[in-house]
Amino acid sequence: MPKVINIEPTPNPDALKFLVHPAILKAGSRSFKDFGSAVGDPLGSCLFGLGRVTSVFYMDRFVTVNKEPSAEWSDLIDPICEAIEDLKLPDNDTGEAGGQVTGGDSEATLERINHLLDTCIRPGLAGDGGGLEVISFDGQTLEISYHGACGSCPPPPAAPSATSRGCSRRKSVPASAWSAGRSLPTAALAPWEKPGNLEATLETVLW
Repeated sequence: MPKVINIEPTPNPDALKFLVHPAILKAGSRSFKDFGSAVGDPLGSCLFGLGRVTSVFYMDRFVTVNKEPSAEWSDLIDPICEAIEDLKLPDNDTGEAGGQVTGGDSEATLERINHLLDTCIRPGLAGDGGGLEVISFDGQTLEISYHGACGSCPPPPAAPSATSRGCSRRKSVPASAWSAGRSLPTAALAPWEKPGNLEATLETVLW
C-alpha cells in the first residue's frame, strides 16, 4: 500500500499536493471534478466521500486534492492521508489516453505536441500539483484541459510570485472556456508550420 511521504502547498491555497511512495499509477493520470465522475475509481470516490472535496487529480507519485474555500485543511489532511494509504490498485492500472485526433498529419503533429508537453510543460505543472490533458486536435485547433491545482487556481495578487506566474497567465482565459476545456485558435497554431516554432508557440500560449 502507498504511503504519504510529504505534503506540499501549491499556488492554489485550496489545493494540496500529497507525495506518495510507491507509485499508485504505472502511467498517465486521473482527474475527477465531482463524485459522479469518480465512481468506479477507488481513490477518487473515497476522497470525495470525505466531503468538502471539490476535485481530485493524481499521477504516479502524487495526489492533488482541492477543497471548498470555507473548509479547513486541519479537518481534511488526516482523512485524505488515510484514504491514500488504504488504496489498493490493480497491477495493470494505467491512466487516461492522450486525446482524439483526425487525419494522418494531425496525428504526427499531435505526437510532437505531446512530446513537447511532456518535456517542457507537464513537468512544471506536476511540480505545482497539476496536469494538462489534450482533449482533441483536428490539425487546426488544439483543445486542452488543466487538472489539479492548475485547474482552479485563483487570480494572484498584482505582483505574482514566480511560482504563481504561470497559473495567473492560464487563468486569464474566461472561466466559461475552462469549464469545457480550452481551445486554441488557428491563428495561435499557424506558427507551428515553421520548423522549430512548435515549442515556442506552446510555451507562449500554454505557460
